[in-house]
This record gives sequence, C-alpha cells and structure tokens, in this order.
Amino acid sequence: MAPQTGSSPAGGLPGSPNLNTSGLVNDLAERGRRLRSLRTLATVQYWGTEGRAGFQEAILVQRPDRLRLETLSPLGAILIVTVDADEIAGFHTREGLFYRGRSSKENLLRYTHIPLALDEVTSLLMGLPPVEIPSQWQEGEGAIHWEVEGGGKEKVLFHPTLGVPTGWERSGADGEIELKAVFSDFFPTPNGFFPLTIALEAPGRQKWLEIRYKEPELNITLPFPLFVQERPASVRELPLESLGG
Repeated sequence: MAPQTGSSPAGGLPGSPNLNTSGLVNDLAERGRRLRSLRTLATVQYWGTEGRAGFQEAILVQRPDRLRLETLSPLGAILIVTVDADEIAGFHTREGLFYRGRSSKENLLRYTHIPLALDEVTSLLMGLPPVEIPSQWQEGEGAIHWEVEGGGKEKVLFHPTLGVPTGWERSGADGEIELKAVFSDFFPTPNGFFPLTIALEAPGRQKWLEIRYKEPELNITLPFPLFVQERPASVRELPLESLGG
C-alpha cells in the first residue's frame, strides 16, 4: 500500500464545476492526436503487497504500441524491456537471462505493475487518460463520466485553469474503483502543458506507482529497432510466462 505520510498522490482528483467540458473533450482528443512519442529519465516508486521499491528508469514511448524501459544502476542498465504489438522481451543483465513472450496485458503487467493493455499504458505514460471518450457522456464538477460495457464507469477530470486532464478513474459494476490515476506538476511545452508526475493506484490489487519525469522530450523520432531486442550470445532464454506474477 502507499505510505500514509500525507495524502496519496492518487487520492483526491482536483476539478472545477465551471469548466466548458464540451470544449475540453475536443481539446483532449486533439491532445491525444498531438502527443505521439516520449523519451525521458524518471524516478519510479512502487508499493505493493510484495514490498516497496524505488529505482531510476529510462522510458521511451511511441504510441500506440511501442515501449522501451531500462532500469538503471550506477553501472548501467540492469533490466531492458522492449515491447511492440507482437512481442515482449526482457534482458536481465546481471543474471544473464533473457525472457521472451507474446505481447499481452498479462505479460506487460509482469514488468510494469500496470494492469492495462499496451495502448493504454503508452497513453498513460504520456499524460493521457487511457480511454476512448464516447459520443455520449455526462458532466459534473469539472469532470466527465460514462458507463462502459458490464456496468462499470470511466471518469476523466480536468484542471480548472489549464484545461488538461488531471485524473482518471475506472470503476467496476459494483461501484468500487479498480484503477485511478493523477497527472500533476504540469510544465509548458510546444505541445501544451505536460505532467512531470504520474501516479497510478489499483486499490483492489493493493498496488501504487508514482513516476516522476526529468526533462522529458516529446514528439521526437524514435527508430523502430529501439523497441525490439535479440538475445545476446551466451545468454539463456526463458519463456516470459515463467516469471510468474
């Protein structure tokens, strides 16, 4: 669980009841079309039932379906994960092990602790609610919400002055929140205000994740070979599913 020193970054979701939500929904769609790629260093904090961890990460994102994560140490990368629409590969450099598996929500969870599909993860990492907003939605208190198949609900909240998304919630048919995210610490870029901090909480899974970016670069060219990797010679390969989780 998240530490109890003050409020959780994924706790309250700020909003304002006076926003022009129709215009903000259009702006959010345009924001999604504009934000396509990301390269950044980040500090990551994770809490879960298995314990707590903190580490430095190099993150590369190419929406909708390419991702590269490098967990760093003073001596270099200790884990390199590459993901595309077909395959996930993880090279554990210290152990000399290379894991490979199909690209799936379950396999992605093993490395990211984020229970979302690949296109949702890449959106989330770029400060975008991982949703497709339908044509019919309801508004209230600086937010919009709508029902999804199965009786659940999605909700997006907006900043009262910047007009950018500050929060997202996904609830089940029982009304319990399954996932919620907060975007904060916005700074101006040529592509609009961008969050330096992204916090994600899965209350039912008792998982909490906070990502703090350092000098992110947006909409740069990222060659496709960055998102695939081959097993190095003399390194043992194992199926990704054998990692468990």
